[in-house]
Parts: sequence; C-alpha cells; structure tokens
Amino acid sequence: MVRSILHMDLDTFFVSCERLLDSRLNGKPILIGGTSDRGVVASCSYEARLYGIHSAMPMKMAKERCPEAIVIKGNGSTYSKYSHLVTEIIKENAPVFEKASIDEFYMDFTGMDRFFGNLKYASELRQKIIKETGLPISFGLSENKTVSKIATGEAKPNNQLSIHYGEEKAFLAPLSVKKIPMVGLKTYQTLCNLGIKKIQTIQEMPIELMENVLGVNGIGIWKKANGIDHAVVEAYSEKKSISTEHTFERDTTDVHLLHSLLSSMCEKLTFQLRKTNKLTACVTLKIRYSDFQTQTLQKQIPYTATDHELLPIIQELFTRLYQRRVMIRLIGIRFSTLVSGHHQLRLFDQQTSYTDLYQAMDRIRKRFGEQYIMRAASIYKK
Repeated sequence: MVRSILHMDLDTFFVSCERLLDSRLNGKPILIGGTSDRGVVASCSYEARLYGIHSAMPMKMAKERCPEAIVIKGNGSTYSKYSHLVTEIIKENAPVFEKASIDEFYMDFTGMDRFFGNLKYASELRQKIIKETGLPISFGLSENKTVSKIATGEAKPNNQLSIHYGEEKAFLAPLSVKKIPMVGLKTYQTLCNLGIKKIQTIQEMPIELMENVLGVNGIGIWKKANGIDHAVVEAYSEKKSISTEHTFERDTTDVHLLHSLLSSMCEKLTFQLRKTNKLTACVTLKIRYSDFQTQTLQKQIPYTATDHELLPIIQELFTRLYQRRVMIRLIGIRFSTLVSGHHQLRLFDQQTSYTDLYQAMDRIRKRFGEQYIMRAASIYKK
C-alpha cells in the first residue's frame, strides 16, 4: 500500500501570532527576538526576509539592513497557546499525528483514500485551522516525511502542494541541496566545494561516493535526495514525559536540602531535554510523606528547556504543595507535554548570554559527565 504522509507547518508562526493580536503589523517588516543590539533574531516576517534577514542573525545587523523593521520581544506564552489550539484541531481530525515542534506537524493518512480523497481532506483540514485560529498554514502531501516537508517549504507562504507517488525524484531534482533536511550550513559548504548545488547532482551520484565524502550522513542525504524515507509518523501523546525521583535514606524536613535537591534534579532534566532536542510545556512536582501519603501539583507553562525558567516554577510548586510540614520520604519532578525543540524559543532573551551559557555547560557535561558542572544551589549533602 502506498503511504500518504502530510506535513503541515504554520507560516512565520511567531509573527503570525503577533499579527493576530495587532493587525497594524500586517504587511510590515517584523523582527522577533532580543530587542537590544546584543539580541538575536528568533523569527522574522517575509517582508523582513527581503532584506536578507534570517533567524539567528544578530539583531543589530538585522536593524541595520532594515531600519524600518518593527522589533518585538517574543512571548512564549502566546505562542504556546496558539500551538495548543492548532494541536487540538489536528487531534480531532487526524487518525495519527506527530507534533514535530511547536509549529510543525506530520499526519499519516495512509488507507484513508478508501473513504476520502486525501488531498481534499488535507485541504479541508488546512482551511479549518485557518478559519478557527486565524493563522496561515501550509502543507505538503506525498509518500514520505522528507518529500512532504520539502513540499511544504515550496508551497509557502500559506499554500499547499501534493507530490504524486513516483514523482518524488522529479520534484526534488531542480531544488537546491539546502532543501534537504539533513543539510546544514557546514554540509552545504562541503557540497558546494565539490560543485554539488542541486539535488539532481546527488541523485546521479553513486551512494558509495556520498558515503566517502560525508560518511554515514552521506548515505542519509543520498536517500533523501532520491525521495527515499521510511520513517514513520510517531503518534503524539500529551503524556510523553521525562521524570526523576529521589527517595531519602532518612525522611527529612530540611527545606534547604529539599530546595538544593530540586535544583539538582531540575538541572539534570533540563539537560536531558536539550540533549534530546525537546521542550516541555507542563511541570509536575510530587511529594511522598513518611506516612506514604502522596501529593502532586502541576502547572502548564510556555514551551522551554532552560533551567532559569523551569527552576522558579518548580520551587513555586514546592512552596504551594509542602504545607503539612511533616517528614518527606520522596520528592520527584516530571516534565510532560514534550515536543521537539525549537531553537527560536531560546532567542527571546535580551541577550544571547543564556543561550551561550547553556551551550557551553552542555558541552562540558557531554564530555566530562553531568556532575562536572552545576549550579551552586544544586550542591547538597545526601
């Protein structure tokens, strides 16, 4: 049976959300991110892109290229809210869907042609999202995830594109190798140095040659260039989570110890989030007392994977939950409602210092171990 995979992507999502809140922004160049000169562009409108502005560009450079651009600091809470709205619509209308990021979705419509025309059904779903949320959204429909994702990019802005089975190679051939999801800036430069700029060139190359040049990644790029991708749509579940718990050898009421332990546990979990390129939108705290009574408290939050945003929430939940003032046997933290990470959400700070700090700390942890570097507040005696 030929598969039918739909990829949907909300167009300039952060900008579109801001325009829903203020229609005066329509048609104007918009920059979202850190508002100081030391900030970084998290997202920009199509009007701003005409000036050569792109995501992750220093804000100072972006403003020099487009002085009339309107600069807005990102609002993670607003974007999370609209992401949840779109997710709920898709959940009600798609048999299997995967939330790849805050603004990106895959759906598996395989076999639905017996009941619906898949293209017609996808088009109706797209119109439903536009009507009920006011957000522009584009989609690509094909036999696999890679081709559908590339087709979405070609359909933008606010449009749709279907690639029929057997036409994948022909569709991909004239496109730039930059369109292949696995090709980042460094790989693109390597390919350009070899004279490889169009996907068709890779299609005509032996797979062994790509492997010699780029190793295992070369094999993956060759397959994607030829429209080959057997990856499945991984069913999305709000219950997907990561968690950690600590059971004390001796029950305790030492609040300082508990706060230090929570800080340490938070650091470990946020490192796991970033290492696996995930974001969380729900924090749950659990306390088990010496009499084995267990209480939990949770809070919905904007998507994030940073210690400085999550730790205050965890400490707040602990303060609200720990009212009995009796001995604690176990304490635990769970991050749920996970989606694949969106680097743009980390660029809303006025400066890039937090992003640089986490990247440096994570490199040290990956090389030497998680305990090699930690916050002073996380140091405690068991």
